[in-house]
Amino acid sequence: MTASGGARTTSPRCPENAHFDGFSAPVTRIVELPTDPRGLEPIKERAAFPPAPRLSTLGMAPPSRGRREVTPTCGYFVSLAIVASGVRTRKGDCRNPPFFESMTLKGTPKASYLPGERVYYECNKGYVYSYYYPLSTFCEQAGTWYPADEACYKKKCPTPKVPNGEVYDPQITFEFDKEAHFYCNYGYYLKGAQILTCQLSGDNVFWNYDIPTCEKILCKSPGKISNGKHTNNWRDVFEFNELVTYSCDPSNGPEEYSLVGESKLVCSGPGKWSSDPPQCKVVQCEPPVLKHGKAISEMKDKFSYKDEVKFECLKGFYLNGSNPVYCGGNNTWEPEMPTCIKEIREKNNSGKSISLGSSHSGPCFGSAYSRNIISEGCVKPTRATKPPLANYPGSVALHPPSIVENFVSLWVKCQVLF
Repeated sequence: MTASGGARTTSPRCPENAHFDGFSAPVTRIVELPTDPRGLEPIKERAAFPPAPRLSTLGMAPPSRGRREVTPTCGYFVSLAIVASGVRTRKGDCRNPPFFESMTLKGTPKASYLPGERVYYECNKGYVYSYYYPLSTFCEQAGTWYPADEACYKKKCPTPKVPNGEVYDPQITFEFDKEAHFYCNYGYYLKGAQILTCQLSGDNVFWNYDIPTCEKILCKSPGKISNGKHTNNWRDVFEFNELVTYSCDPSNGPEEYSLVGESKLVCSGPGKWSSDPPQCKVVQCEPPVLKHGKAISEMKDKFSYKDEVKFECLKGFYLNGSNPVYCGGNNTWEPEMPTCIKEIREKNNSGKSISLGSSHSGPCFGSAYSRNIISEGCVKPTRATKPPLANYPGSVALHPPSIVENFVSLWVKCQVLF
């Protein structure tokens, strides 16, 4: 190489990863790095680029001046993408960009991407940008995409407000496709749908029903009754769980009024009392008569409301039905009067008599043999039936049942030993 003034010099040899930039003094450069892949702002760093290699100084003889020393400089090629993303030395292409539920890739995807290439996304309908992650990702030296996070989130329906009630969200948020459950405070009832769903239509979200309301539970007066009254009868409206009590007026005749029904009523729901109002009236039941039996309670000429009578049957009869019975509000005995049924006695094989509902044990007879004592009994079926089938292996019915008075069946079973 020939310098100005005819002096000859030799071109310096730079390292393998640099190129010759000429002769100059070392400099300090301001380097602006690209956007950080994690979404941070670009930064400026004052960086002294790698110093020039140590080469011997060369003499130059510029015209009309003396000799001076100069220093050759070598320019270095620096990958700013690598500086920005950290030290990544592995190289490789990236394949398909990542798929996201909340975002769609802009443009047409390529078969492969070079390290440092970036692709961009946009939020899907029903989603909004979170500003927490970028709407892009780039190919790293290792052949992977970074970042790979959802940058958009689902739109939410407006938070419903229910005075005198509460809103419960099982999924924590009111995003579309999620439910909101509504409940009212004590003394209030829900008017409207209890469960609402946040729905998506196009890019808009909305509740599928109107927001319900919590209304105060009120009951109108339960009403007046003949020959009686209730407490707080001057009021027209009662609140939830308030109580009224009915009572009967004194009678003008020889018989007192009986309160038939519930005396205490509670406001249990919107416009609903716990029961219908009672009645105040004279109730009298005639003395009960039981054929083949008698009353064991004190007998009177007339019985009043809810008076009780118990019975027993004469000897040779058994009681069938309810015992005791009560004088009801319609001047009749409730429940239905019982009856006395004659006991039936049948001769069994051993010559003994047994009564309905009783049993005894005896030995087997005929062609059946058993070391066990068998039982005989008298039962009252609801209708005439065939003999019961043997209910254990090896048992036989020794004779068919005899259908007797009142359809009473009698049979004996013995176990045959083989």
